[in-house]
Order: sequence, then structure tokens, then C-alpha cells
Amino acid sequence: MSPNPRMQVREKMDPKALKHLIADTKKYWPLIVVSVILCLISCVLQVIAPTVLGEISQALADAAFAPATLDLDYIMHRVYVLAAVYGVIAILSYLSAFCVTTAVQHYCHALRQGIERKINVLPLQYFDSHATGDIMSRVTNDVDSVSQNLDQSIASIAMAVFMLLGSLIAMFVTNWFMALVAIATIPLLALFLFFELKFAQPAFNKRATMIGKVSGIVEEDYGGQNVIKLFGAEARRKAIFDKENKTLGFTMFVAQDMGGLMNPTMNFISNIGYAAVLVAGGLCAVNGKKFGIDMAVITAFLTYIRLFQQPFTMIGQTLNALQVIGAASSRVHSFLAEEELPGEEGKETYFLGEGKKDVQGEVVFDHVSFGYEEGKEIIHDFSATVKPGMKVAIVGPTGAGKTTMVNLLMRFYEIGKGEIRIDGVNIQDMTRREIHEIFGMVLQDTWVFDGTYRENLVYNTENVTDDDVLAAIKEAHLVHFTRSLPQGLDSHFGETNQVSAGQKQLITIARAMIRKAPLLILDEATSNVDTRTEEKIQEAMDRLTKGRTSFVIAHRLSTIKNADLILVMKDGNIVEQGTHESLLAENGFYAGLYNSQFALE
Repeated sequence: MSPNPRMQVREKMDPKALKHLIADTKKYWPLIVVSVILCLISCVLQVIAPTVLGEISQALADAAFAPATLDLDYIMHRVYVLAAVYGVIAILSYLSAFCVTTAVQHYCHALRQGIERKINVLPLQYFDSHATGDIMSRVTNDVDSVSQNLDQSIASIAMAVFMLLGSLIAMFVTNWFMALVAIATIPLLALFLFFELKFAQPAFNKRATMIGKVSGIVEEDYGGQNVIKLFGAEARRKAIFDKENKTLGFTMFVAQDMGGLMNPTMNFISNIGYAAVLVAGGLCAVNGKKFGIDMAVITAFLTYIRLFQQPFTMIGQTLNALQVIGAASSRVHSFLAEEELPGEEGKETYFLGEGKKDVQGEVVFDHVSFGYEEGKEIIHDFSATVKPGMKVAIVGPTGAGKTTMVNLLMRFYEIGKGEIRIDGVNIQDMTRREIHEIFGMVLQDTWVFDGTYRENLVYNTENVTDDDVLAAIKEAHLVHFTRSLPQGLDSHFGETNQVSAGQKQLITIARAMIRKAPLLILDEATSNVDTRTEEKIQEAMDRLTKGRTSFVIAHRLSTIKNADLILVMKDGNIVEQGTHESLLAENGFYAGLYNSQFALE
């Protein structure tokens, strides 16, 4: 069980998120540079195209007033040139997008790999203090948001910059007066983009946070269906979900509404520009081609105004995308920046590998103190010596610190004071992998992984024979269950398989038997089996623990009568220790626990 209640953690927007993003994508810049070059060539051709289009328009306009001047060969030649230009533009645009997409997908692939690596090196405390749904939202939703919007943003930024500069230069080269008319809308565009950037970002930040929160609620509802139904809490959970979902809906509405203003507003400003160019150009043309403006210039500028204002629309859309990227990226990077377990490079192993000594199984707790929060100790000056091969039972009321002792022994948490030694070696000097290799565990919280029955039994244990598997199945009383499966050991376990809690418990017991570890931890290992099966499992566990140092956390005291040593814990201290008979004879705290349990039974 989790030692601390899970807490929702709300992340603040990291102002350096985009800076981190740029630094992380450095290795993919060659592809991005190629994409930008292709984009530049494409923009140059798009700026040239209106000139060709203007030549065609002028030729047709001249022919309208003087049909004899119509030169079809010239017009068709310019049409072919225009078609070729637009064809090359299409090809270059595709190749540019292909390069960007390749770079972005490689980056996101590496990002997911980094997240997976991070998950495996985070301390258990992180998972105890963060909602699973929120973590999953960072791994899936936020990475997907970065992937989808980054692809769009890189191409849009490059295209916008080149198109803006190219069209501006082309307009002034073609006609300075019409260029001034065309750029008159820039203040309106700049003002709108400023307000869009200022007010939309908080909405996108809140949206990312609320998606994680709602995901956490859904994960809790999915995982806790039995409890919810048992206590008739469907309405209560629905109310909680509806409240947060309503907040999410409003937040997404605000964010999308702010983003949705972009296209209509930009189109409105763009239409003003079209009208200004058309009216000003038309007046000049009918007044004796004033300022050198004729039909060719007007036709070219109707295209130029689109090319000139299109970058502002693209910039606005990119700002929306960057806001999504910023919010999602800050959550991903805050996860990747979480403090990891201390590195263990260079540490030697004491028991693993050729030529290393065998584990005898002596475990010493030497004045151990620990607290999940600083200043709040729950284990106080704990000392005990466990001889090799002893079966040690740890008992006590809920909250006494039983599971915490196991967490410290396995180095899931680091002790605050004192030492824990295995065969005289301080576990702080051992690698975590070595500690986990020499322990076999059967926990109260069982888990069956997606895979075959055989894979679940063998799970990451090397050099396991079929005889080992069959022997464990027999010892764990899984023979009947195995025979009932359609493909036996090759049957696949997935989300849709109906494996009972008791069967999962037996599978974890068989898994520990196959591991053959020299030390064992059994955390209420028979909590999900019936009384008759429990007796059989106890016999099997007695055979499993024979000759091995084992720690048994027990709530039913009748199951640990044959323990070599019983440690009785209360409020983080060992208040009594001894055998079952000696502790009953003392008529102390243990005797009170046992007698009260016996009376209830």
C-alpha cells in the first residue's frame, strides 16, 4: 500500500520551456535546415509567380482593347511557366514538410524514450505523491501535443518569415505606392497578435493542467470500480467528475475561443487590405496609370497582398501552437527534471557475479530511524538482528511501520539514520539491483502483466526450466487453474482475462518460488485466498522459506505461530520480540493483539 496519500500536483508554466525545446532538438537541426532551405526556394518561387500572372493579365487586358495584339503563343508560354512554377512549389513544400515531420517524430520518439527511462529511475516517493492519471497525461497527451503542434510550428515559422520578407521586397520593387497601401494594415495585425499572445497563454496552460486532473479522476474511477460500487458512490464520483469536467470544458472553450479568433480576425484585416489595394490601384489605373500602375501591377498586388498577409495568419496560428507546445512541454520537462535516484556507477557488487560470496542471510537493523516527511519520524531507533535462515514475522496494528520496514530493507526509500546490513554489508554500499536480485517478494497488492501465463510466472528470472515452472505451479496449488486455461502455460493474460484476486495471489507466490532468492519478503501473502487454500499455501511457504531468511508481514497472527522471531511494532518502535509462545507468556501487547483476534474469530 502507498505510505502517503496521493496528491494532485499543479505545474506552473516554465518560461524557459521553449528554450529547453530548442536545445533538445539540436541533433535534428540538419533535417530542419534542409527543410528551411527548401521552404526558402519555395517562397522565392511563390514571389516570382505573381509577376508571371501579371504578365498574362496584362497581355489579355491589352488584347481586350486591341484584339490584333493577342499573342496566344506568348500567353500559353507564360501559362506553362506558371504551371511549372506552381508544380515545383508543391514538390518543394512536400519535401520541406517531410523533413520537418521526420525530425519532429524522431525527437518525440527520443522524448518518449527519455520518459520511459525517467520512470525507471524515479524514487518510489514520486509515484506515491502524484496521481497516476496526471503522470499518464504527461506521457501521452502532452507528448502528443508537442508532436502535433511542433511539426506545424517549424514549417509555419520558416514559411512566414521568408514569405513576409520576399513579398515585401517584391512589392516595393514592383511599385512603391501600392506597397505602402498594402502594408498599411500592419499596425492592426501587430495589435491583434499582441493581445492574442498576452491573453491566450494562461488559458492553454490551465487546459493542460485540467486534462491531467481529469485523467487522474478517470484512472481512479477505473481502478476503484469495486469499491465505488460496493459503497454506492457512483453518484458522488459522477458529481466529482462532472465538476472537474465542467471546469475542463470551460477551460478548453476559453482556450479554443481565444485561438478561434485568429482566422476570422486575420481574414477581416486581410479583406481590408484587398479592398485598399483594389480601390487605390483602380483609381490610379483609370487616371492615366498614375504612379505607373496598370492591370499587371494590380493583378500582381492582389496576389502579393495575399502572400504578404498570409504570414501574419501563419504567425497567429503558430502562436496558438506555441502556446500549446509551451504548456505541454513545461509539464513534460518538469517531469524529466524530477530528482532521480542517486546514481550507482562504479559500485561493486558483493554477492552477484562469478567469484562473489554467497548470501548467508544475516540482516541487522542498527538504530534505524525514518520519516516520509522531514521532521516527522515514523520509525524511531529501530534495532534488531536476524540470523541466517530465520523466519521473522513483523506484526502490529495498522500504521505501526511494518510495510515501511520492508520499503527501507529494499531501498525503495532511503533511511534517515542508522544502518541496515546484509551479511555485514551496509545496503547503502550495495546497488539497488543487487538488493532486488537477492530478495524474492510476494506482496498483498498483486499484479499480472500483459503476456503469457508462462511469462508471468518466470518474469525476468533467467535460466528457468519447465520442471521449475511445473514444480512451482504444484507447490502454489495452481494445477487446476493451469489445466482450465485453453492454451495452458501459453495462454495469454491481458486486460480482458478474468483472473481472480486469489489466482493472481497464487501466481505471485509461484513467481517467488521460481525466483529462488536467498531472502524472502511476504507481505500478507495469503490475504486473497480461502481458508483451505491458505493452509496448503502456508505449507508450501514453509517449504519455500526453509533455509532462507524470510520476513513475513502478517495481520492474521494465527499464520505466524511457527516464526523463529516475532517483532511486535507499535508507533514505529519494537515494543516486544520473541517467539509466539514466549510473547503469549509475557501477556503483553502481542498477547492482547492475539487474544482479541482469536476472540473475533
